[in-house]
Amino acid sequence: MAERRVNVGWAEGLHARPASIFVRAATASGVPVTIAKADGTPVNAASMLAVLGLGAQGGEEIVLSSAAEGADVALDRLAKLVADGLDELPETV
Repeated sequence: MAERRVNVGWAEGLHARPASIFVRAATASGVPVTIAKADGTPVNAASMLAVLGLGAQGGEEIVLSSAAEGADVALDRLAKLVADGLDELPETV
């Protein structure tokens, strides 16, 4: 299983707009990805309600993981998106 640990780059955390950007990127990755707070229970990264339910705050560590083929590339892209706290979904995600 591939895994990436990253700190949330959005000051407001994974709430509303940032969560929407992240969920769209996770869905577009084409591989099943889970997201969790460090030492927390993983949830589906493509589910807006699940991601919002994490309550991940800015600067908090999260864990992205996937066992699917192509997971390394997808997780690298998602980790960069989260760490950089991008305001828009980049074309490369």
